[in-house]
Amino acid sequence: MNVAHLCVLIAALLPFATVGIAKAQPSYDNANPRDFLANQQGWRARADFAHRNHFEAFPPFAAAIILAEMAHAPQSQITTLALSFIALRIAYTAIYIAGIATLRTLVWIAALACVVWLFVLSL
Repeated sequence: MNVAHLCVLIAALLPFATVGIAKAQPSYDNANPRDFLANQQGWRARADFAHRNHFEAFPPFAAAIILAEMAHAPQSQITTLALSFIALRIAYTAIYIAGIATLRTLVWIAALACVVWLFVLSL
């Protein structure tokens, strides 16, 4: 497993970390988790929203890594973009939970640019 593959694994696990943040409280209702999360407010609701966004961001990232490697793009570039994506997604999570909307969008765009760049490498 190379670094980019490890980044795909990390990206696959990020949604579970963020939902864990949203659910980590004594009143969590494991019998009705979706209803429980739907009733959260503030930073817990934003953690749940980040959780959902991680699921949306994962498929294009994983596909871009696979395609770039299949195209024999330079591994150093794939690794740099994969690590950048993960760092940006972690920052995105923290910024989302903190409620800083404009910065969150800018970080989201930067992470998306990493994915687009990976697709370009596969051309």
